[in-house]
Amino acid sequence: MIPFNKPFCTGDELEFIRQVIQRGKFCGNGYYTHLCQSYFQEKYGFKKCLLTTSCTDALEMCAILAGVAYGDEVIIPSYTFVSTALAFARQGATIVFADSTTENPNIDPDAIEKLITKKTKAIVVVHYAGITCNMDRIVEIAKMHSIILIEDAAQAIDSYYISPKTNMKNPLGSIGDLAAFSFHETKNIQCGEGGILVVNNENLIGRSEIVWEKGTNRAEFFRGEVNKYEWVDLGSSFLASEYTAAFLYAQLLKMEVIQKRRIDIWNIYYEGLKDIKQITIPKIPEYATNNAHMFYLICRSEKERSELIAWMKDNEIQLVFHYLSLHKSRFYEKHNPELSRKSLPKADLYTDCLVRLPFYYGLSDQEIKTVINLIREFFAKLLI
Repeated sequence: MIPFNKPFCTGDELEFIRQVIQRGKFCGNGYYTHLCQSYFQEKYGFKKCLLTTSCTDALEMCAILAGVAYGDEVIIPSYTFVSTALAFARQGATIVFADSTTENPNIDPDAIEKLITKKTKAIVVVHYAGITCNMDRIVEIAKMHSIILIEDAAQAIDSYYISPKTNMKNPLGSIGDLAAFSFHETKNIQCGEGGILVVNNENLIGRSEIVWEKGTNRAEFFRGEVNKYEWVDLGSSFLASEYTAAFLYAQLLKMEVIQKRRIDIWNIYYEGLKDIKQITIPKIPEYATNNAHMFYLICRSEKERSELIAWMKDNEIQLVFHYLSLHKSRFYEKHNPELSRKSLPKADLYTDCLVRLPFYYGLSDQEIKTVINLIREFFAKLLI
């Protein structure tokens, strides 16, 4: 069986975890936490990074820091994972879903602009498959209306936006006021479960530490800035343990090796599938780089996708579909019946027709070719 995913280990994870035990600090915000946070700040120029137990936690911190509350509206793509919406719904916001673009599942900037009202508090973009949204356009909209911009960069580690205006190469996660990354076992860099909050808005840096530390000024206390720490704000137990940080740091040290192999895999898939007329495959916009997070196909119908998945399963290869349009979810229909009836045809297209191929570091060239050949065989049969 060729599965959809196999988490990759570098071989150094156990040694780093052993060092955590030897150092005697296990609970988080220690040696390896600082190494991971510094890695992101130095490599990508992020102003402040805080390691979290998940990307969902990082997004919940974004919602708190953005001051989202009852009565506010937050614009989010419908085609995304539930965590993107959940973090803001928990704060009492009304989620206003936007459609995707024709070119890829990313949020459509024109759709964003049409949805802005006086109640709009934040715009949350998702860089699907690690491919950047059209950020110049979205930043322009956010600034024009003085709206907080948040990047859900769960899939976007080591990916960049190349601004057509300035020709500058901007790391994803560095453009919005806030950003969140995921280190779930399906991601390029993983530690089972984990995430990181990025704070680019300097006005939010001080509070981010407080929210991260259960609503206390504990970080200031340990820096010697106050003589005791106390409850000063909202927050929660968002810190990841030192075990998680140690595992993650072992992965970060092999970032270039991991990324090189993943890009090779992506290119093999692309070359092997680009001439099949019955499917649409990913295209990288001129303003984007490719971090090779995934490779997907878009079939012509939900029926055709189901048949392809079944065909590949019969041949011991696991293909999986992805998100279900959140505006049609049972929860959203229950709480927002009028908004749930909106027509978002592109989001529904990706819901019905997108399918993801096996993609992980250990996937061999021969296994990739097997996947390609069986997909080609399936679509060749449709022409007979």
